[in-house]
Amino acid sequence: MAIKGNSGELKSRSSASIFIVIGLCCFFYILGAWQRSSFGKGDKIASAITKQTDCSVISNLNYETHHGDDVVTADGSDKAAKEFPSCHAKYVDYTPCQDQMRAMRFPRDNMIYRERHCPPEDEKLQCLIPAPKGYATPFPWPQSRDYVPFANAPYKSLTVEKAVQNWIQYEGNVFRFPGGGTQFPQGADTYINQLASAIPIDNGMVRTALDTGCGVASLGAYLFKKNVITMSFAPRDSHEAQVQFALERGVPAVIGVLGSIKMPFATRAFDMAHCSRCLIPWGENDGLYMMEVDRVLRPGGYWVLSGPPINWRTYFGAWKRPKEDLEEEQRKIEEIARLLCWEKLDELGDIAVWKKRTNYDLCRQQDIKPNLCEPSYPGDVWYKKMEACVTPYPKSTNSYEEWKPFPDRLNAIPPRISSGSVPGVSVDMYQEDIQIWEKHLKSYKSINNLIDSGRFRNIMDMNAGLGSFAAALDSPKLWVMNVMPTIAEKDTLGVISDRGLIGIYHDWCEAFSTYPRTYDLIHADGIFSLYKDKCRAEDILLEMDRILRPEGSVIIRDNVNVLIKVKKIVGGMRWDARMVDHEDGPLVSEKVLFAVKKYWVVGDIITANNKKKKNWVNVTCIDI
Repeated sequence: MAIKGNSGELKSRSSASIFIVIGLCCFFYILGAWQRSSFGKGDKIASAITKQTDCSVISNLNYETHHGDDVVTADGSDKAAKEFPSCHAKYVDYTPCQDQMRAMRFPRDNMIYRERHCPPEDEKLQCLIPAPKGYATPFPWPQSRDYVPFANAPYKSLTVEKAVQNWIQYEGNVFRFPGGGTQFPQGADTYINQLASAIPIDNGMVRTALDTGCGVASLGAYLFKKNVITMSFAPRDSHEAQVQFALERGVPAVIGVLGSIKMPFATRAFDMAHCSRCLIPWGENDGLYMMEVDRVLRPGGYWVLSGPPINWRTYFGAWKRPKEDLEEEQRKIEEIARLLCWEKLDELGDIAVWKKRTNYDLCRQQDIKPNLCEPSYPGDVWYKKMEACVTPYPKSTNSYEEWKPFPDRLNAIPPRISSGSVPGVSVDMYQEDIQIWEKHLKSYKSINNLIDSGRFRNIMDMNAGLGSFAAALDSPKLWVMNVMPTIAEKDTLGVISDRGLIGIYHDWCEAFSTYPRTYDLIHADGIFSLYKDKCRAEDILLEMDRILRPEGSVIIRDNVNVLIKVKKIVGGMRWDARMVDHEDGPLVSEKVLFAVKKYWVVGDIITANNKKKKNWVNVTCIDI
């Protein structure tokens, strides 16, 4: 019996020792995590443990960071978040860098007054742009292609001006878009089928398109049927809200114009460029505009021109222009196309199609050779004047001669990486980047389970890197505007284009070229660390708020100390926000801030802490 007693006692002591060791390990782990964070309080740890016990056995991962709700300023003071007021109702559709009144101060030559002219620091609004009364969540795709709530963009002028061209019709409380255009009143589908007789649109070889002077972007809307994604652009001019309508429909578009500065796109970015009666004087200024199109077309890409002056012999009477003028206009265009060494494939009625050569070898045989642009940094286009010169072909064109169709090219090695033309980016780095963003996206979906549900159609990645976030998201339910900050250490926008994705250069110290409320989800990876010495975080966040729809979502990924400050600012912006740990655990200094913009419209009295309306997603183990 004595032996049995000693054995039981030993087992009891052994069990007690194990529990003590486990308890100490847990204590020091929590203490270590708390110390590593440089910020934290006992009640946050207790809160995290409480939340964990409320979770199911299957979903027991706690995303609550130790840097949660009690945000302090950099000097340690505990001040309330600054409340940003609502802007005046007159700013409901404010576009800071394309403001109509400011534009009138600039010359009209070469459409300079329609280019970007941003307000100086002392004129930047420090308020939140309101939504119009009655604002409604856009219809889901593909219904949004055909219908837009009237309250979201209450402008009827196009319904009258373009009535016979089937652009847009007003029906009760919605606008209906029949799919017509100036050059395709019978519908975009019929027009696209005409193009497909000369251009390989159906087999994935044409994936990215540029539509200059896009109207309400019906071409881009219907090209989605062919798995072609189109970057549409048009100026903010007398055709009120045409780009706004495009984005409300769920079609990629930006405010822009071919004027005096280069387009904010990478060299060799698009498989096809298109102009349908876009009113751009292609034959003027020594071919400047066609040379700019040549710059953004990849080798083997296509240029489509429909409308004046094509087929002028048939239409000169309807166009009410002298035959001599139209003939001369087409002669100049044909001459510049030959100078660029483009091959004319076909002229289908009033549609003409040219193809850019896959390499420069055939062009060397030309009697007249174009003036080649001086070698320069390929991404040096931001606010740079267009030049009357031709962008040289890349040194190696083999990859373009073996161009992959989409979706094969999405995760294939991009030509710019395989050729070593992007300094500091190797094949191994590219492949690792794909895996990293697939992992990040999986983590995002565990918190916001609506990401790829169709709830978010228009998505922006503010610091797109190699485009792997967009590639991981790839779905017909959504599209991603990949933004390359002009101050990024590595310019990889060309890589993004090679993958069959669309992208644009932008400086986030300025407003983006879009209307308010045009994006459903905004992703910002490291953007505030990148711009910390360039401009104020408040200004970047106010711009994010301007372009985000009511009840739209934001995902901000950055260093914890940066996110603490960001979270404090958004506390005064009518956002619901919650910071969570990196998917690899609380000891990783990088954190993620998830936020949702509250619904409010002109005239609503609402504070940051007054929850007027809330539509959060289902989240496991975290109260957002």
